[in-house]
Amino acid sequence: MVTVYFVRNGSKIPVEVQEGASLMEAAKFFSKIDIPEIPATCGGTCACGTCHVHVDDTWLAKCGKTRDNTPEIDLLEYEDDYKEGKSRLACQIYLTPEHDGLIVHLRNDELL
Repeated sequence: MVTVYFVRNGSKIPVEVQEGASLMEAAKFFSKIDIPEIPATCGGTCACGTCHVHVDDTWLAKCGKTRDNTPEIDLLEYEDDYKEGKSRLACQIYLTPEHDGLIVHLRNDELL
């Protein structure tokens, strides 16, 4: 199992998830509480941008950056709160043991 933390208004919401699941799946299917900031309208097909999160600075290297000329970057660049290098779609981050402890900030987090 991998534990990830979703940060809302400075509070960390821990979620345990199986390896290989996406960060979006962690928010929607493995969380004991609904995380409404990640509606995941398209169900994880990288078609809507509603699972946009900001990766914590300490985890940027392990999550990788969005690549140019991909659907992910095309969707993210239209978001008002797009942060180059930090913004990712949760459906595009697949969790491995190296992501244990991953911290991502939900988009309405007042600390961003």
